[in-house]
Amino acid sequence: MDALREVLNNLDWSPLFISLKTGAVAALISFFLGIFAAGKVMKAPPGKKALLDGILTLPMVLPPTAAGFFLLLIFSRRRPFGIFLYETFHIKVVQSWLGCIIAAVVIAFPLMYRNARAAFEQVDVNLIYAGRTLGMSEAAIFWKVVIPGARPGIVSGTILTFARALGEYGATSMLAGNIPGRTGTISQKIAMVIQDGDYLGAGVWVGIVLIIAFAAICVMNLIADKKMRNAKRW
Repeated sequence: MDALREVLNNLDWSPLFISLKTGAVAALISFFLGIFAAGKVMKAPPGKKALLDGILTLPMVLPPTAAGFFLLLIFSRRRPFGIFLYETFHIKVVQSWLGCIIAAVVIAFPLMYRNARAAFEQVDVNLIYAGRTLGMSEAAIFWKVVIPGARPGIVSGTILTFARALGEYGATSMLAGNIPGRTGTISQKIAMVIQDGDYLGAGVWVGIVLIIAFAAICVMNLIADKKMRNAKRW
């Protein structure tokens, strides 16, 4: 108990703050990109839809280290695009917090996209037809009919995206590195302290991640239960 108290007193909380900031920004970006992509893919013809869906879902099934490899090929300062970003806009992606965000977005985005698309497909098409009958534009129907009808699924997707971005390790470690106070996330901290043989410190960080993940799952379940109660009421 004394050892645990000592670990908590000397704990550097920067990995938690970096992970929370990265997860929040990645979830926000994925929220808009996921909704946009899901709306576009739903309107695409079958062949194009299958191709786009495969491309957008690919990061979900790829090993995170493979995704990190491709990101390094794109954003490394030894590559044309990375050189262009740095020399033109002074934007450095590799070994920076921006790299954390990009890696988290790439890995977590498919969760937002898949949940948004599934939620859109469950919206009653009669409501869409009614909106067209009333003379509403497609954009107005999407934002005033489809989005409200798909709200529970979108909220669940956002929560899952945040939780996935919070725990991202493989792509983040390859693209952003593990710089204490800058790019060192909780997942990287756990791996580092385990390598140092500090299992108690690793256990503390694992406990923190478990609490956050459990809270996210509880919120998602509450949203789902509320949706079921509203459906039964009707």
